[in-house]
Amino acid sequence: MDVSKQPYHHPHPWDMPLEPLALPALLERTVTRDPSAPFLHFLGRTYSYREIYADARRFAAGLAQSGIAKGDRVGLFLPNAPIYAAAYYGAMMAGAIVVNFSPLYTVEELAWQVEDSGTRLLVTLDVPELYQTASAVLESSSLETLVVGSLGHMLPWAKGLLLKTLGRSKIARVAWGPSVRQWNDILAEWNWSQFLDGQAPPTAKLDPLADLALLQYTGGTTGRPKGAMLTHANLSMNAQQVAALNPFGQVETEVFMGALPFFHVFANTALLNHAMVTGASIAMVPRFEAKQVLQTIQRYRCTGFPGVPTMFQALLDHPDLAKTDLSSLKVCISGGAPMPAPVHDRFEETTGVRLVEGYGLTESSGVVSANPYEGTRKKGTIGQVVVGTEVLLLDKEDPAKLAPAGEPGELAVHGPQIMRGYWNRPETDADVFVTHHGKRWLRTGDVATIDADGFLEIVDRIKDMIAVGGFKVFPSVVEDVILQHPAVKEALVIGVPEARLGEVPRVYVTLADSAQDDAEALKSWLNARVGKHERVDQVVVRDALPRTIIGKLDRKALRAEVL
Repeated sequence: MDVSKQPYHHPHPWDMPLEPLALPALLERTVTRDPSAPFLHFLGRTYSYREIYADARRFAAGLAQSGIAKGDRVGLFLPNAPIYAAAYYGAMMAGAIVVNFSPLYTVEELAWQVEDSGTRLLVTLDVPELYQTASAVLESSSLETLVVGSLGHMLPWAKGLLLKTLGRSKIARVAWGPSVRQWNDILAEWNWSQFLDGQAPPTAKLDPLADLALLQYTGGTTGRPKGAMLTHANLSMNAQQVAALNPFGQVETEVFMGALPFFHVFANTALLNHAMVTGASIAMVPRFEAKQVLQTIQRYRCTGFPGVPTMFQALLDHPDLAKTDLSSLKVCISGGAPMPAPVHDRFEETTGVRLVEGYGLTESSGVVSANPYEGTRKKGTIGQVVVGTEVLLLDKEDPAKLAPAGEPGELAVHGPQIMRGYWNRPETDADVFVTHHGKRWLRTGDVATIDADGFLEIVDRIKDMIAVGGFKVFPSVVEDVILQHPAVKEALVIGVPEARLGEVPRVYVTLADSAQDDAEALKSWLNARVGKHERVDQVVVRDALPRTIIGKLDRKALRAEVL
């Protein structure tokens, strides 16, 4: 699609220039502009850009002294905590490639990804669950060094003291030694005055377009996760693309609600790097908990809240929502999964805050498109592409061809944020990339439509389509219908084997608290409203549906469980 010929409703022109800079260079630019500006608010303590930058420089120097060289992999096995930002940017200053690991990983999952990525050093916290898993991986894999930070040291003085005296069960007993080192001990001696005197420790020379900054593993739909190779330019330019969505001005005064986990690519770009590029601050929580998020928004007067649909549903369900002051919020941005229309409407009606939907992938550094924060938008769509990004619709059966005009097709993306490829998997390039018009396009696996105004709508995923007697059924179409029933809270549709038709749809739902409807009544209601080939064989009512690590409904896990 030639977006330059489409109406464009974002505040900056589509062809605005973007700078392909290394992330440490962008951080240094921001910190030089206003060193004392707040960067991270964490459980009552505020960290300035100067503090995070200083720790990052010290960590980079400590890595170099420990033998970590340019191109080595440094893993982060961390929840949302200030140490994450210092380790993230510090590792990159040393020329290392950061590898994000979910704090919810089992020993087996973490060990596999450590081996696949070749991670040499891993940063974690003295939280028992994290330390025990990381320690087991240190013993059973090629991981060389474990660096353990203290949660208590990151809290305000009183909270840290309380944790040490009354919360000893929440602090791991760390077996310190040559391969298990304290965070503070690995930080090289250096202070801010040395920076002002031009005595900062040396950092690696980086080529933003060529050097990798991050290995971000994808869950995928089958097999082992794959590490998306993201360069410094990929990440820094995507952060600039996200910043260009902001129409409000005075970007350095924005306060983002940091409930998304930093280890996820959405938060990495839309929260951490976005804030860093603009000089904004993040009011972060270690993990999503509705009550704490509401308190944090009110306390720090948060202006923006990127999240996933289940977070907004959880806020609606919480009794404190009605008495929380949300007047500071200018916009909430939903991504990671389709936003159910009833949740969208109810959230805006209840809070008065505009909720816009966007879209992205791990392979695109996080963000491809979004609805405008002000003015024209189209509910149910994923908005328009961000600056510098182009899209095509490919034929669903043959990606070497374009989709017929006016018909849905597989969404393909070209832009400066698109990954180089998958780590150690060059054979996948032919499956994930396709060439059209002399350009390399990322196949997303999502089936989409594009309207005359350039707004994109995801119809479904190619691998999720259900083949019913030769007809293609999109699960999301059936889900959208069942979600219109007032008793239904959440829904997932999967295909199940059927002797005559090959597959038939089956829907799994959770119900609203006061709902009395039974499964047969819901099945009759649904099947009267969908096409013959879309009719489900069962409606299965459950107390809960499986979710991914960031809280979105997990069709893959449900399919694996059922089939």
